Amino acid sequence: MAEQGQYEELARQLSAIGAVKRDLARVLPHECPPGAAAVLVVLDRHGEMRIGRLAELLAIDMSVTSRHVAHVAERGWIDRSPAPEDRRSRILRLTPAGRELITELSDRYSRALADHLRDWSDDDVRQLSSLLARMRADFGDCRASTTRIPA
Repeated sequence: MAEQGQYEELARQLSAIGAVKRDLARVLPHECPPGAAAVLVVLDRHGEMRIGRLAELLAIDMSVTSRHVAHVAERGWIDRSPAPEDRRSRILRLTPAGRELITELSDRYSRALADHLRDWSDDDVRQLSSLLARMRADFGDCRASTTRIPA
């Protein structure tokens, strides 16, 4: 087990990750803020679902989820169809335009990471990815943050 000071330093580093995420979010198109991108990523990763499940996977309030869903639906990136078993409920699914945007977002995000980490070796990047995945697993994180772009 690591020493207390190492955990304190890790906590400081994790706190600073917010700035990294904000920098990376700048590569997103103006019309697709991070919350909208998160909706698209979750639907891409998990497939069609109801808004309640989406809110659960995003770990955000239903009212915030509803605003994000309205934003992406207005732009034609998702479709909201009545659920077969309950016509009052809606099933959310990506449209072809949403799938195209996911590809663009992933490309932008990957290029930004490659640019910022250009001096890192392949092994360094692989090791960081592996350790972050291990940490997430140890925390029992089942949310959609395992996808290609930031939430």
